[in-house]
Amino acid sequence: MSCLFCRIIHQEIPATILHETEHVLAFRDIAPRAPAHLLIVPKEHIATLNDTTPEHQWVLGHMVHTATTLAQTLGIADSGYRLIMNCNDDGGQTVFHIHLHLLGGRALTWPPG
Repeated sequence: MSCLFCRIIHQEIPATILHETEHVLAFRDIAPRAPAHLLIVPKEHIATLNDTTPEHQWVLGHMVHTATTLAQTLGIADSGYRLIMNCNDDGGQTVFHIHLHLLGGRALTWPPG
């Protein structure tokens, strides 16, 4: 499979993995935009948020819960963090496998871009 995140999930490409369950994988972004910048991805390939179905509600919630748990582990929960999901080109999606960005470790500005 040519999907970058599927290849990371299948350990064909190395990544700094911080958390793994049966359903999601969390790893450090290779081009971090904050001191803490992780990606949480479902192990099931779903190209965009537009491709989700009601059956995906559980894994989407699991991704958010994983992010909040990791924010606690990283020590950024109390100071604050941001969760971002991009959809398609104009939304800033560059890898077409849904993923949740967890950013923190510094004050984040708004609007983001």
